[in-house]
Amino acid sequence: MAEEHRCQTPEGHRLCVNNCGFLGSSATMNLCSNCYGDLCLNQQQTSTKPTVESSLPAASPPSSSSSTAEKKITLIPTVVTEEKQEPPQRPNRCTVCRKRVGLTGFMCRCGTTFCGTHRYPEVHGCTFDFKSAGREEIAKANPLVIAAKLQKI
Repeated sequence: MAEEHRCQTPEGHRLCVNNCGFLGSSATMNLCSNCYGDLCLNQQQTSTKPTVESSLPAASPPSSSSSTAEKKITLIPTVVTEEKQEPPQRPNRCTVCRKRVGLTGFMCRCGTTFCGTHRYPEVHGCTFDFKSAGREEIAKANPLVIAAKLQKI
């Protein structure tokens, strides 16, 4: 690419050995970061295969010497995927009128979803005890402070 544009690359910078057009460095064997990452990934994959293959025949029971056909074990690399746990899906209907609320639904402190009309606790007959919850919050926010008693002179 440098030859096409007739420009010189600065000293210390060289084009990638794979001719991808990016600059490589001596720390990455004159490869760019993308090619070097691919190289490292390939080396890791090839290094893990022989160790797995060598451990399987040693662990397998010895075969009888009278068998004429040799069994060849081929390993197919499998990737263990963790199951993605989806967050619990919010109900998309109002609990009182069954109207579809979508993203505009209001979650009440009693744990149910309501539309804009039924979102207030007085309207939907909320079972949550707001008075005791408020008292607990005030008690946590304002701890009781007791000063040491003064000695009378």
